[in-house]
Amino acid sequence: SSLEDFNWDKFQSFYEEKYKEPCQKEEILKYLENLRLGTKGKLNVAAALLFGKNLQKLTPAFFITAIWFRGNSIAGTEYRSSENIVGTLDQQYRRGNDFILAKLDKVQSGQSFNSLGKLEIPEIVITELLVNALIHRDYFINDSIKLFVFDDRVEIISPGKLPNSLTEEQIKKGVRRSRNNIIASLAPDLLEYRGAGSGILRALQAYPDIQFINDTQGEQFKVIILRPERK
Repeated sequence: SSLEDFNWDKFQSFYEEKYKEPCQKEEILKYLENLRLGTKGKLNVAAALLFGKNLQKLTPAFFITAIWFRGNSIAGTEYRSSENIVGTLDQQYRRGNDFILAKLDKVQSGQSFNSLGKLEIPEIVITELLVNALIHRDYFINDSIKLFVFDDRVEIISPGKLPNSLTEEQIKKGVRRSRNNIIASLAPDLLEYRGAGSGILRALQAYPDIQFINDTQGEQFKVIILRPERK
């Protein structure tokens, strides 16, 4: 990587909004060092994912594989649509969120016939769990995040098991141990996300029908969100 791969305009907008002070391009090397985004004009993975250009070259394995299946089996050969969602983390977040929400049903839930209805799964659940996957996945594993929409459930699968001996029960209680400190400190501002504390805990409070599987042998963390009318 080089400074040519760094989106200065995006960084400048982010920096001035977050820190409320001017950001001068001639000081770019200082900003990279101070925010731990690179050294000697070379970007690290966090910088590439947050402010990179041409991510297909810099981080080709770090994208989202999104598939809308027919039925409930991952082994099925038919699917309604699929998409590889690439780009910086904020771009992946927006497109991944839109992909799932567009596949969910809306229900009247006691509202009038002419109302638009409510999503069968609250939007905050998808937001929290997708943000969690993008920020806390294991970036030492060259694999994509998986978003699978089935008739009876939605799955979000992150590369890497839970960090630092965390368990499923601990994260359900709001216990957190960050794996990617640089990304975790900067990404929420770029993702237009202002959550504090455990996103998993907030998701469970909004919608309890969520399962968590920490696959230590397969080196992945799976979230299964049951679709209510098909439970």
